[in-house]
Amino acid sequence: MSEGETYLAQTLHTTAGADAYDTYAKALLADKQILAWILQYTVREFRNMSISDITSCIGDDITVGTMPIDPGLTNLGRIRQTCTEDNVPGEGTIFFDVRFSAYPGKTGLKLLINLETQKSSTLRDLHYHLENRIIFYLSRMISAQKNTEFYHSDYDGLKKVRSIWICMNRKKNGDFIEEICLVRNTLEGGQKDSRTLDLMQGVIINIRVGENMPPSPCALISMLEVLFSRRSAAEKKSILETKYGMVMTVELEGRLNTMCNFSECIIEMGIEEGLEKGREQGLKQGKLNCGRQNVLDLLEDLGEIPDDIHTRITEETDSQLLRRWLKAAARATSFDAFRTILNMAPAGIGQLL
Repeated sequence: MSEGETYLAQTLHTTAGADAYDTYAKALLADKQILAWILQYTVREFRNMSISDITSCIGDDITVGTMPIDPGLTNLGRIRQTCTEDNVPGEGTIFFDVRFSAYPGKTGLKLLINLETQKSSTLRDLHYHLENRIIFYLSRMISAQKNTEFYHSDYDGLKKVRSIWICMNRKKNGDFIEEICLVRNTLEGGQKDSRTLDLMQGVIINIRVGENMPPSPCALISMLEVLFSRRSAAEKKSILETKYGMVMTVELEGRLNTMCNFSECIIEMGIEEGLEKGREQGLKQGKLNCGRQNVLDLLEDLGEIPDDIHTRITEETDSQLLRRWLKAAARATSFDAFRTILNMAPAGIGQLL
């Protein structure tokens, strides 16, 4: 048995199903080489550094949730088994997906960084504005430094914090990166002091998870889309090595194998409904979800989809009817016109189309 197989054997039994896929996806993102790519494109302090130099700036205090993980065999992917829980009396408890420290260059600067993954970044899916959650996480990373990174009133001892969020987007043009930061502006008086304050920075990386997407012009997004694609582990390894210059360490290869094995067993679009009911029902649910999403994607060209239409589509369980709605959505010139189709009997829709 090889070292890679030993790692896989250790990790396969830890969790199962959707939780396992999510957990090992985060472990894969926590590899130092992948973190270096993310930092180069999202954190200003690393923008002009090479990937290899950034990798050496990442500390060995990388933590992934509360998951038990092999401590690592090289300095390219080391993960410690420590807790990412942040518990402040009276403020509740939150768990960060991935946390680590980074030290850009020889400046002596220390950055505290948090990496999160989200299935969506839209208000409709989350039921809250993601920007608000990011600000909350950044604030907790700041307040948690009291009596750890600084003491008493030495507020200049605060370390800079960065919260990076990787969000899934099904739109073909959904590949972009956004930044959230503090800005200082002079409102009155002659002093001109408009500048960005770099103590806190939030970043949203929007990647696409649909099939047959053209490569993103952004190398980071393109690389992440390869990681989360439905390609085989062997194909992913080849792309990461040849296109992105990554070294296939035991840790990186093991995490990649583990995630891909789970991915092959779970029908992505029907993951939540299909896990308990088996592969056959998972396939059926996956087709339904895909059919609903196709209709919604076409309707988005008309603008923001009204809640009644969105609810009707997402609750529909007849795949034949969804196919007819898809044709109607392609021809619809307004939401009112499409709403008329929704209220028609299936036979009537067939005659109309």
